[in-house]
Amino acid sequence: MAHLPELIQDMALILLVGALVTILFKRIKQPLVLGYIIAGFLVGPHFSFLPTIVDHDNIETFAHIGVIMLLFSLGLEFSFKKLMKVGGPASITAFTEIIFVGLAGYLTGYLLGWNQMDSLFLAGMLASSSTTIILRAFDELGLKSKQFAKVVFGVLVVEDIIVILLMVLLSTVAVAQNFQGLEIIFTVLKLGFFLVLWFLVGIYLLPAFIRRTKEWMDDETVLILSIGLCFGMVLFATQVGFSAELGAFVMGSLIAETVLAEKIEHLTQPIKQLFGTIFFVSVGMMIDPQAMYTYAVPIFFITMLTLTGKFFFSALGALMSGQPLKQAVQIGSSMAQIGEFAFIVAALGLSLGVISEFLFPIAVGVSAVTTFTTPYLIKFSEPIYNGIVKILPAKWIVRLDAYASETQKIKNDSLWKKILREYYRILATNSIILIAIVLLFKYTFIPFLSIQLESALWRNVILISSAALLASPFLWAILIKKVNLKEDDATGNLYYLNYSLTGISLNAIRYLLGIFLIGFFIDQITTTRYALMTAVPIIVVLLWFFSDKVQKVYQRIELQFISNLNERERLEYIKNTVSRELRQKNEETKKQLQEWNAYVTELETDDKIFFAGMTLHELNWKNKYGINIVYIRRSDRTIHQPNGEQRILPFDKVGVLGTEEQITQVKILFEQTNQQDNYEEDIDINDIGLVKAQLVGANPYTNKTIKDSGIRKDLHSHVVGIERNGGRILNPSSSEVLLADDIIWVVGDTNKIKLCLDKYVEDFVLV
Repeated sequence: MAHLPELIQDMALILLVGALVTILFKRIKQPLVLGYIIAGFLVGPHFSFLPTIVDHDNIETFAHIGVIMLLFSLGLEFSFKKLMKVGGPASITAFTEIIFVGLAGYLTGYLLGWNQMDSLFLAGMLASSSTTIILRAFDELGLKSKQFAKVVFGVLVVEDIIVILLMVLLSTVAVAQNFQGLEIIFTVLKLGFFLVLWFLVGIYLLPAFIRRTKEWMDDETVLILSIGLCFGMVLFATQVGFSAELGAFVMGSLIAETVLAEKIEHLTQPIKQLFGTIFFVSVGMMIDPQAMYTYAVPIFFITMLTLTGKFFFSALGALMSGQPLKQAVQIGSSMAQIGEFAFIVAALGLSLGVISEFLFPIAVGVSAVTTFTTPYLIKFSEPIYNGIVKILPAKWIVRLDAYASETQKIKNDSLWKKILREYYRILATNSIILIAIVLLFKYTFIPFLSIQLESALWRNVILISSAALLASPFLWAILIKKVNLKEDDATGNLYYLNYSLTGISLNAIRYLLGIFLIGFFIDQITTTRYALMTAVPIIVVLLWFFSDKVQKVYQRIELQFISNLNERERLEYIKNTVSRELRQKNEETKKQLQEWNAYVTELETDDKIFFAGMTLHELNWKNKYGINIVYIRRSDRTIHQPNGEQRILPFDKVGVLGTEEQITQVKILFEQTNQQDNYEEDIDINDIGLVKAQLVGANPYTNKTIKDSGIRKDLHSHVVGIERNGGRILNPSSSEVLLADDIIWVVGDTNKIKLCLDKYVEDFVLV
């Protein structure tokens, strides 16, 4: 028998134990993350009743890939525009909570006698709440549509991006092993520079590349490309001094702005789940029960800090942002737990070798306790609010309500604020692009030309000419581009913009910045002598004599960027327009075919249909049921009058033309899944028919919806009508409740229906 590598044995152990624990945690309705961590403990060195992982190095590598895929997936769910739409209340709440809870966490670590790094990383671990736990609690309590829930979702978005940035700062501090102010400021500026640069370049290039290669992009190619882009950005981020996690998150957020975002998110989901599972299992492997017992006191204090600190400071931030007291209490109750990022932050600290191993069991203990307390805190948020109202003085309540009302009435920014913001956008974005061009030439083109050309004169001429040509559109934007305002009264204010003291000052600042950037640009590329003789004249000529052409080049670049940025929304609008037009055409067709008792309806497939991937020729529905497929609507396009070679895929919307009876028969197919083998045999069209039966007394199907009753599965049929108290319900929805003495009409294979009815004779009476 061949010897298997230890990694394969370890993978079998991890995945099998992980799957069994996952089933258990789904059964008891607990977060799967905790299940994976428990599975890691079971296969770890501190649990002796199961085999233990052997190949720790490779499992650690897989766990690192898991962190990368988790951050990439998070980026796919995030977008820069989503962050802009979050709004003030969520941002203020998130910043308030993170700052004060982080400081409290650092102080707690200090009081417990921990070293500086352990205290810092504890602050980072407490920075974010758990999106998974909050969503599950909101689903169970039916609160997702509430106003406070929308603010909570916004807070979670802001928290995610802040924690990513905190991880970069923590890495810098950990490597430097000190808290030098200049080093931190430089890291923040460097981070901001690269984030904006990646955003500008990524949005300009990535959608254009996808658009030009889309016809050759099948699922396999899209998957390979997306994973390649993810790891490519990870490599680039580490090369410029940032963490791999930041690179994965940035690439995910860039792809989130493209038309392939949903497809990539769907295709990469299994990979994220596989490697993410390995990461959380590796976290569980580090749990030592003895350590958790030893550090029971710190776990208790940090749990209390999480529950009370996150509740209080989240509510305080919500109040500061203008939320009413009741909503602030509800927001605070929702945020009182630590999230999955706590384990990622702790893993970062361990990988850098700067924190103690006891932080992991502490994080797991706090996460386990707050997971169970969160649903109860949310559920009892209203009684908590009522208790607070009784305690606070009446004057405070009145003032808080007045403050919330006044905050809601605050109008949009003044025109001058919009002018300043437009100036900032022009100067900041173009300055960053110019600095990027300088770095590109300094570290790429200059070394290359130094090797290829011996003549310093020709080398400098080529460098200065090409650099000036490349940079001229962005220098033009800084020096000359007019501020674009869409306000109705913008024309009247342009006079003040150009001739008032403030306007003159703003223009002077942009000219000074432009001159500084030209000097910086020249100084980094060539010597002062060549700069004075060659660079300055070339740049002046380009900007002065070719201003119109440079302007057109810049406008094309800007329009292309804006078009790429808004491509998803534009296609979504077109898709919705097509959907409306199809519904309108369906109604028109229905009117025209009324005398034939025929119409067009749209049926949607799910991911479990048994005929997924089959062609229309293979399905042969036209001959079997007499219906026609008039269109197939997919996420990115609509196929009109599809031929027999077209396939029906999961999540397609299929336009079916037929009579009421024909369409009712076809509906049955769309409700049967590949787990049901009853349709795998060929059904004779002559066996399809209507059967009428009455629900007798209080049987198991009454007082339940059609979907929950299981009647469709038991009778192998589709409920098409209900007679009740002399009235009729045609094609009832799956949410319709069945009542005692209802007469139901079902359509399907009559032989199977009658066979099943014989088994359920106490529940039904044939009519």
